[in-house]
Amino acid sequence: MKFGIRLIEYLGSSRELLRLAVKAEQAGFDSVWFPHDTFMRNTWVLTSAAATLTSRVRLGGVAINPYTNDPCEIATYAATLDELSGGRCILGIGMHTEQMVGWTGIDTRDYLARTRAAVDLIRRLWRGEIASSDGPCFHWSEQCYLRFKPLRADIPIYVSAFGSDYLELSGEIGDGSQPMLTPPECAAQMVAPIARGLARAGRAPSTFVVSGCAWLSLSAGKRAAADTMRRMAAYFGPYLEDAALASIGLSHADFKPLKRLIDAGDHERAYASVTEPMLRLGIVGAPRDVIAQIEQLADAGVDEIGFGGPLGPDPDAAIELMAREVIPYFRV
Repeated sequence: MKFGIRLIEYLGSSRELLRLAVKAEQAGFDSVWFPHDTFMRNTWVLTSAAATLTSRVRLGGVAINPYTNDPCEIATYAATLDELSGGRCILGIGMHTEQMVGWTGIDTRDYLARTRAAVDLIRRLWRGEIASSDGPCFHWSEQCYLRFKPLRADIPIYVSAFGSDYLELSGEIGDGSQPMLTPPECAAQMVAPIARGLARAGRAPSTFVVSGCAWLSLSAGKRAAADTMRRMAAYFGPYLEDAALASIGLSHADFKPLKRLIDAGDHERAYASVTEPMLRLGIVGAPRDVIAQIEQLADAGVDEIGFGGPLGPDPDAAIELMAREVIPYFRV
């Protein structure tokens, strides 16, 4: 099992996120990720800064969508970050929901075709090819080629995906897949379509990384960890898949009252309205609780976990607990 950390903007300012990135590297994490969510802090700036402050961890953005970000910009960003970091870039491309891009008025109904086309164009650019295209998604001329040579032509691409068809596509075209494991109980449900995509492409699972995105709230005491998960559950719960929610007996209807409160700006009442079952959306508890849940994810076919969310009541303490008690358990 490998361990990543996803540093969401609710953890603090850009400088604070970068400080935590350095701490995560020192703690033994394998990768540091920044979600590329619409109207939030820019992943490309954060990963570039992190590249200059770290020396070992792999760096990437999660769910860089091919709508508000054109493939020509995604390709040059990843190639530049890879050069800057000395070959440590992983490109996370795709979406975990249509709704956030939809805020801009962009029609995302062709996300399967657009993601497939974007990945193909990006790889062609990295290989030094002329990436002309006259497909339904992109119309590129013969002037579409990189004016510099990337450090690597095979930067790993992890496809962020939701829903059975998208997850299958991630297994077919990606070097890895980044499904949302919210709740963790849905892991096997997420891995199955990825495996179908791998089989369709004639690829061995050993050549692929299932890099699940999970929310973490870790502390020495389980109650404090659970209370901290409320904010994530209230804000992001309404955007999760019904099929995944069903694995813990929930549905979108359960989150509608919370979304109304969030939309009205009454965040405190929304947090207070989070129920006990909703707290199961993340990996929550003391180190022994977290270890047990990670073992269940490994049994479901997850190769790597990107821990995001609040991390814990005290993010620094959570990272230290991961370094002292959780990560070493899986290194033995």
